[in-house]
Amino acid sequence: MLAEEFRMHSRLFGSRRFALFPLFTAALVGVGVWLLAGTGTSLDRIVGGLFALVLFMGFQVGTIGLVGRDAIRDVIGDMTLLVFSARTLPVSRRRLLFVFLFKDLLYYVVLFLTPIAVGFLPVVVDGGFTAGEVALLWVTVAATFALGAGTSLALAGIATRSRLAVVGVVAAIAAGLTLEPDLVLSLSPYALYADPSATTLLSGSGLLVVAVVSGPLLFRPPTRDRAQRAGDDRYRQFHRFGDGLTARPLVEVTRSSGSVWKVALSLGVLFGVAALLLASLTAETALAIDPSAGIAFGTLLGLGTFTTYNWVTQNDDSREYLRYPESMGAVFAGKRRAFLVLSLPVGLVYLALAGVLFPGIELLLGVVVFPLLSLYVFGLTAYLTGLSPNELLFNTPLFAIYSAGLMFVAIPLLISALAFDEWPLIAAGLSLGLAVVAGLVGFVLARRTGPRWHERLRAEA
Repeated sequence: MLAEEFRMHSRLFGSRRFALFPLFTAALVGVGVWLLAGTGTSLDRIVGGLFALVLFMGFQVGTIGLVGRDAIRDVIGDMTLLVFSARTLPVSRRRLLFVFLFKDLLYYVVLFLTPIAVGFLPVVVDGGFTAGEVALLWVTVAATFALGAGTSLALAGIATRSRLAVVGVVAAIAAGLTLEPDLVLSLSPYALYADPSATTLLSGSGLLVVAVVSGPLLFRPPTRDRAQRAGDDRYRQFHRFGDGLTARPLVEVTRSSGSVWKVALSLGVLFGVAALLLASLTAETALAIDPSAGIAFGTLLGLGTFTTYNWVTQNDDSREYLRYPESMGAVFAGKRRAFLVLSLPVGLVYLALAGVLFPGIELLLGVVVFPLLSLYVFGLTAYLTGLSPNELLFNTPLFAIYSAGLMFVAIPLLISALAFDEWPLIAAGLSLGLAVVAGLVGFVLARRTGPRWHERLRAEA
């Protein structure tokens, strides 16, 4: 699996561009940590946010369980996954899943997590960290990634047996995080980082061991269910949102494992991270900052809709559409409508929840910023990646351009959120104006995406 993973990515993007990705990640993290530390943000807050983001990354990787269920059920066409080839190889399904988790842990530790830890070395030079603390950060972040991947796969495994049980487990986790967050943290790898000792090593490994072991053991290949038989009915139901090119991605998402709850989960994790960061900034007396929750939530939720674009294009091959009497412009217009139908209602629900946690009239700014920034994210992602957004993962030059495009809009918006308490009118005007410009740019890019990728396909033909 490791050999195939490396061969595939190095062949897709070229050995040099693939090798540059860890270096680019380390440089990006180093600059980000330096800038945040320069604004007065404590290193504990930065590290806490890093653990949350790595846990989210692990959740995303662990969704292979959902993709595997769809592959087995023929929801995603003629796609074949090595991790779910136990029916054709003399290897047990559980062994394949254990090997897959171990492979992904090694792969992401080398390509992502080690460069992230290296990005903290400038803080060592400044005296904020020691080399030993960076090494401890590397170990515990890797364990947190494994916890996220194992938990996600375990939930997918539980779903193959009882959907009601999944709801119960998720509710129990949410209740624990709400009522006893310190207890949950003491059972996670973060406990070892916060207080290195033999006791925290044992207690912080509990959830990790349970998640990594139970995921492959609980997963059971589903039998043919009603999802495929309901396909025609759902197609007719979603056709009212536009045409067949809009209905297709909506049907694919709702028929796939996790359905639209995948969209809610991905945005929900970002919502949770944003809520924790806002609460910590408000409570940090040394900073004396009262940021705008509306601008902050609108910005982060808008950026988070990138995962929704992944879901609506997960089963696509650009060449497939050459068989149909439709232009690529119409294809991307259908994707855009499906993207907005899936992402906007979920994001607005989270903004309403933010209004309960952080009440204030300025939350209305988020209602404007979120959809406009979502349109920008769609236009930029579609224009640069077409129907293959996962190419951003290891195509270093493309990832750098994409990151710059996002930061060009996101950084001024987040600065406006931080400055809102001091200059509310200026910050509100700047954020609204920037969101409108970003939305227009996204709309123009979305309109040009079809012709751009049509020409590319013709040139490759």
